[in-house]
Amino acid sequence: MERVAAIYREKILSPQQAAEKIRSGMTLAMSGFTLVGYPKAVPLALAESGHADDLTICVGASVGDELDGALTRAGLVRRRFAYQSNRDMRAAINAGTVGYSDMHISHFPRQIAEGVGPKIDFAIVECSAVTEDGLIPTASVGCMDAIVRAADKVIVEVNETLPLDLFGMHDIFEIGLPPRARPLNILSPADRIGTPFLPCPPEKIAAIVLTDRPDQPASFKPLTPVTARIGQNVVSFLKGEVAAGRLPEGLGPIQSGVGSVGNAVLQALNEGGFRGLEMYTEVMQDAALGLMDRGVFARVSASAVSLEEATRRRFYENLPDYHDRIVIRPQEISNHPEVIRRLGVIALNTPIELDIYGNVNSTHIMGSSVMNGIGGSGDFTRNARLSIFATESVAKGGAISCIVPMVSHVDHTEHDVHVIVTEQGVADLRWKTPRERAELLIENCAHPDYRPLLREYFEHAQKVSRGQHTPHDLTQALSWHQRFLETGSMKGCGE
Repeated sequence: MERVAAIYREKILSPQQAAEKIRSGMTLAMSGFTLVGYPKAVPLALAESGHADDLTICVGASVGDELDGALTRAGLVRRRFAYQSNRDMRAAINAGTVGYSDMHISHFPRQIAEGVGPKIDFAIVECSAVTEDGLIPTASVGCMDAIVRAADKVIVEVNETLPLDLFGMHDIFEIGLPPRARPLNILSPADRIGTPFLPCPPEKIAAIVLTDRPDQPASFKPLTPVTARIGQNVVSFLKGEVAAGRLPEGLGPIQSGVGSVGNAVLQALNEGGFRGLEMYTEVMQDAALGLMDRGVFARVSASAVSLEEATRRRFYENLPDYHDRIVIRPQEISNHPEVIRRLGVIALNTPIELDIYGNVNSTHIMGSSVMNGIGGSGDFTRNARLSIFATESVAKGGAISCIVPMVSHVDHTEHDVHVIVTEQGVADLRWKTPRERAELLIENCAHPDYRPLLREYFEHAQKVSRGQHTPHDLTQALSWHQRFLETGSMKGCGE
């Protein structure tokens, strides 16, 4: 396969020439998903020239510093949608200099198709090749299909470092819009329903840029005794569900959020003796690839394969071994409620904090500063057969309890959260009243340093609360967060 089909060769430009097509005030939609498959050359050229500002940037998930970081430091971004994880972008958002709107990963491409957001002037996408049939994505698809369809024009970065063996791993399918949306005939994570390329009318392509800059590699904290214990607790709970007949021997497809806790949980599946499992998730990360090598996972469906540098090298060097066992889909399909519910996915995600009644905060620090975004956790939590949130019981060296009387921001309500797991233990919240949930979470999951404070709050709330269904003293509940802002620690709350 040629990188660039002959019919497109006259459109090959330098990054600077392609960037010159962008004007101030435009809306640019970019490919990329969890640091995989995002454009680099054109954003860097744009940041260097600085000739176009007041830009709206739309990306389906997190991208590397060459995009979010460079454009933010150059002062060119006015608004950003949706998920992000760049330090400079986050700082600008929390300072109020960049307007930001977060949204569920499954909603983002659909709303682009509906025209809810701003008109997209340019889609800037990275590919491994451009054929006469269409665009061949990288190791991610994300919202690439949606933005190419919606954009007035498309700038394509063809990354010549990517293996052409990626061709055939993608499954591109256009759902369409209600009330004529097409059903997704996915009965197993391995099912394919679309094409291995993304159709794009030749006249839409305004420029093709040849690049050789690799993706910024993913980075995960190493396994610790605490995260290992969390993983063991999750696997012990899942085995109990199998023994009770509530889950099949093969568990059903698994979704895992990105991060060190998610990797720890996946590693524990191997130690638990599971084999031949399936994943239906938005991101396949390092632990999952290793588990494919060990036979723990037989098949994986994702919207991106996001790996640390050494693991990514192994993946590309042995791509033929993985080619037919991994399906890379658009994020609208990887996170689609219809498929998640039908397959009976087990969702494993990580909160920032949770409260004694099971409400979860995944996005905000102290209620007002956004961290990254809700990502796909809501898509899976609301539709999973079993939704599990796993976290360390404390943060900041023990200065913060990850279990608090009341979360400072709610992303997932108690109605969607089934199970909480920490290194301390497991709380199965299903079919429990709010007061029963509180007792379970305090006794089973809270850190011993904070259990007396949480018990004291809960007992006090039952005495003073007007309603006894979900007892609260709002002033004292929120004082936990206020105390941390004032002293840097939650210890001694309520004193």
